Amino acid sequence: MKSWKRYVLFVILCSFISNVSASMTHYSIPEEMKEGSVVANLATDLSLGVKTLNQRKMRLDIIANKKYLDVNKETGELYVVEKIDREYICPTKTSASCYLRLEVILENPVRIFNIEVEILDMNDNAPQFRRDTIHLDISEATPKGERFSLSNAVDPDVGMNSVKTYHLSESEYFNIEVQTGRDGSKFADLILKKTLDREQHAVHNLILTAVDGGTPARSGTASVIVRVLDTNDNSPTFDKSIYNVIIMENSPIGSLVIDLNATDLDDGSNADITYSYSLYTSEKTQETFNLNPKTGEITVKGMLNYEDFRIYDMEVIATDKGANSLSGQCTIKILVEDMNDNHPEISIKSFQSPVSENIELETVIAVVSVSDKDSGDNGVVDLHIPHHMPFKLRESSDNYYELVVSEPLDREKVPEYDITFTVTDRGSPPLSDNETMTLELLDVNDNVPQFAQLFYPIRVMENNAPGALLSSLTAFDPDLHENQYLVYFIIEKEIANTSMSMLFSINPENGNLYALKTFDYEIETEFLFHIEARDSGSPPLSSNVTVHIIIVDQNDNAPVIVSPWRAHGSLVEEKIPRSTDKGSLVAKVIALDTDSVHNSRITYQFLQVTDATLFSLDQYNGEIRTMRMFSYKDSRHHRLIVVAKDNGEPALSATVTIKLSTMETVMKAYSDMTEVPLEYDIFSDLNLYLVIGLGSVSFLLLITILVTIVIKCQNPKPSKAAPPSRNSVISERNSTIADSTLVSNDAYWYSLFLAETRKGKMVVRQPMPKGSRYIVSSLPRGTGLTDTSDSAASTLQVGIQCILLL
Repeated sequence: MKSWKRYVLFVILCSFISNVSASMTHYSIPEEMKEGSVVANLATDLSLGVKTLNQRKMRLDIIANKKYLDVNKETGELYVVEKIDREYICPTKTSASCYLRLEVILENPVRIFNIEVEILDMNDNAPQFRRDTIHLDISEATPKGERFSLSNAVDPDVGMNSVKTYHLSESEYFNIEVQTGRDGSKFADLILKKTLDREQHAVHNLILTAVDGGTPARSGTASVIVRVLDTNDNSPTFDKSIYNVIIMENSPIGSLVIDLNATDLDDGSNADITYSYSLYTSEKTQETFNLNPKTGEITVKGMLNYEDFRIYDMEVIATDKGANSLSGQCTIKILVEDMNDNHPEISIKSFQSPVSENIELETVIAVVSVSDKDSGDNGVVDLHIPHHMPFKLRESSDNYYELVVSEPLDREKVPEYDITFTVTDRGSPPLSDNETMTLELLDVNDNVPQFAQLFYPIRVMENNAPGALLSSLTAFDPDLHENQYLVYFIIEKEIANTSMSMLFSINPENGNLYALKTFDYEIETEFLFHIEARDSGSPPLSSNVTVHIIIVDQNDNAPVIVSPWRAHGSLVEEKIPRSTDKGSLVAKVIALDTDSVHNSRITYQFLQVTDATLFSLDQYNGEIRTMRMFSYKDSRHHRLIVVAKDNGEPALSATVTIKLSTMETVMKAYSDMTEVPLEYDIFSDLNLYLVIGLGSVSFLLLITILVTIVIKCQNPKPSKAAPPSRNSVISERNSTIADSTLVSNDAYWYSLFLAETRKGKMVVRQPMPKGSRYIVSSLPRGTGLTDTSDSAASTLQVGIQCILLL
């Protein structure tokens, strides 16, 4: 910085000497000075008082430039306001000098001082090429010493700071020579110092460096890419001079034999190659093989047959497309290899179809011969059939085989067999042929008819229409034709001297089972018999199935009121004392229903009652009792209508009308009369009678006994009145007592018990209290009597009217 100040003082001194004549103050400063740097003290150099600068309004005017400099009015110093770039202010290199011209203006009095500031150049710019990459195309035939112009570098600096010389990166083939132009600029020429060979080095990459003369020196670089242009100086060459190729006979047309590849080290059209046969290649070869002139592929053009032609020789020439074309050639030997190209053949000499399904094992079904035109392993053949079939092959002589049965046949499982004979040779790859024959099996009657079930329960509603279809019982026979035609019939079985064929019939063709009569559940509840299905084979085969006919009950019987007994359409008259207590039994209605199960369950209701507050009716046992004692206001005569309704759907019913009269007379109790119980062990005798009856009485005798009982019950006889009980008197019952007297210790009417015949037994359906005495009239000897409350199953029920006195 001190050296720059000494330089400025020297320039001022020189300017002071020159002001005598030019009146111009001259300063010199380097470019790129920092902002605020002092250039000179104008007040001192221009002999101005520092204290007067503000008063005289000193100002600085820069002509035609930015305001790079300014004056400090306090000190009179000229300083740098903005960094100065010489190359920006003086962009042209027409002169080595660059100036800033200023005017210093003062007032009172007005004075103008001309100031010239020279901007001195500094080496602040490096040389730069117009293009970063320089491309050159040079033929490989160019002689050495040839010159090639390169673009020069530009440096904005001037003088010694501009481009001084050029350097080239090390190269075996190139160097440079630096030239000076008329304006003093430097440029370089590229000189070829060795002949180029594109095949060895197609592209040369060089670095050109421009260096200026500044201190320190600056430089710039450009990349020089030299591309060597080709000349046709190389002939095409093949990988080998002789090629040996093996190809299978019968190769398909278009199959690739060999892909020739000739190479040419040249470039462009000089490296484009075409392929052709030489004159020494035979016409037979050219007709058999095709040569692609562009790619060099040799493919099969005609059929190859080892037996006709085994070796093909050819010569192929590769020629480039240069101006002076060059060529190369090779020899190709093609060997045709024998292949397994003949398929084995099958001949069926004998075949037996159809055959019976019960054919014996080892029976010969077919005779087959095989052959192959090839030789060696290609002519050796093997014959086989699918493994899952019940047959096997047996070799009888050379290339002759017999097909025999190896397992039992069953037409119902497999009705026919598609037998495929496959013959395969031992070539590589093996060839084969096959032939399929269909073997049909004839049916034999070896399957019995089969029903879908072993036991058929069939429910039939009673009162069915005669001829109604009950069910269809069909069997299946897998045999064919007459062996599967089935006939159905009922196996005869007599029940109570009645044959099943009188009750049922079956359609012999389709197995439809029909009822021939109307069934009554109260008489018959079930039938068990067998149906047989027989085919029409010879001998015929058959099977049978058990049929269980179950008769289902219908609510077809209305309840019958048996107590209190009355003649048909007449009223029942009862007399009771008016002093009867509350809850006393007045009467009991008993109804019978010959149906079974829920159809025979009976409930009782008042259909009409004179005074609903006086009498009550138990809906289950039919007992009519008083709800209170009689009063003087109550009527002496009461009319009660009771309906007995079963539980069937729809429900059936019966009614009884009871005319009840009250009496004022109190009957005397006979205390001297005692009730003589009937010493009769009924159950032990009945059991004895039951055994005797079941062994001796037939079905018709039992019916006769039942009819006799009914007749006797409907013809009552007078009997002796029973003694009175504690709470009631015996009313007149001339119309209700028939051939029987029942004595009881209890003082109320008890229910009538019922008798039911079922398989020779007399069953009491209404339970009796312990200690009651039973007297049953009109029962013939041999008839059993049993106390039970079971009403689930009954065949025929008969009501017997008895009187129970308690």
